[in-house]
Amino acid sequence: MAKNGVIGSFGPFLVMVIVQVCYAGMNITSKLALESGMNPLVLVAYRQIFATLAIAPFGYWMERQTRPKMTLPILFQIFLCSLTGAVANQVFYFVGLKYSSAIIGTALSNLLPAVTFIFALIFRQESANLKKKSGLAKIGGTALCVGGAMLLSFYHGHNIGLGESSIQWSYLEKAAAKDSSSSNNANVLLGPIFVILSVVGWSIWFIIQAGVSEKYPAPYTSTTLMCLMSSIQCGAIGLAVEHRMSAWSLRNPAYLVASLYAGVLASALAFFLTSWTIQRRGPLYVSIFSPLLLIVVAILSWALLSEKLYVGTAVGSILIVGGLYSVLWGKSKEMKKEEVIIEEAVKLPKLDEKDEIILSDLELQLPCVHSNEKVGKNI
Repeated sequence: MAKNGVIGSFGPFLVMVIVQVCYAGMNITSKLALESGMNPLVLVAYRQIFATLAIAPFGYWMERQTRPKMTLPILFQIFLCSLTGAVANQVFYFVGLKYSSAIIGTALSNLLPAVTFIFALIFRQESANLKKKSGLAKIGGTALCVGGAMLLSFYHGHNIGLGESSIQWSYLEKAAAKDSSSSNNANVLLGPIFVILSVVGWSIWFIIQAGVSEKYPAPYTSTTLMCLMSSIQCGAIGLAVEHRMSAWSLRNPAYLVASLYAGVLASALAFFLTSWTIQRRGPLYVSIFSPLLLIVVAILSWALLSEKLYVGTAVGSILIVGGLYSVLWGKSKEMKKEEVIIEEAVKLPKLDEKDEIILSDLELQLPCVHSNEKVGKNI
């Protein structure tokens, strides 16, 4: 029992760490592909196709006997998940990543808890009591996240000299040079704006997915259906924008690696593990692990992509992470209080046999009293 308790409490934490590592690798491989000339809409479409192929066998074999009956309301909710968590989130994110850096894209993703809290508040999945420290922490943390995002997006400042990495790839340097020669100043704001829009789509997905996990506890099947729907949606958008067949070729190794990695690890595996954790800990718990992603991406971006770190980016990231953990602290306080209430309810003394007899007698007498009152009123 103790072993199962440890696994039950530590399992969601370990799962979310794995998810963040998957996302970190996706940021690096995707940025490489985008700097090599891959269209972000093409990358998103291939990501969904490979994700569907990766997760479908698990959905069929592992849940064929336990799969609940599919209904139209649940299917519609999965459709909304595909529009928000796959199409809106990923299309906006990869377009934003193309016009910014992996560090900025990851830092702005830390807005997720604050935005998720706002939408959870709207849909009454969360509360904010300003008379309690937990409520003030969540409100104040949300304000810090928004302020950090504004600073990070509109102010760069001086370059923080971190030195040169000894493991930079010449292929990456050529790709970065090619990308920087074709960029312009307008993209400095365009990238962060698209990343923020992707966070909005992602947070809405968290809210909808919480309902899907509760009503349809078959994460493999729901993830497969979501990826299949988003494959069709992203493919249609990609073909409408990019007509050239050469742009859809995966002969370039960077294109192939980025598509496979994003589809198999960062979509199929990450979406399933995230849905599994949401089912056990709720949407806000999942969103608090993004600072780990920022640390890993910052190190890999400096080491492999030669990305520079600016004062505005660093200070904005610190404010966002501080706000994030303020929201986390407030949420943890509320969860502990709920656990205490549940424990006290479980420990309530049970009625003995004599008390149960007296209670049952009273319940039998109550209808008679009500009927007598009605008779009296009628008289």
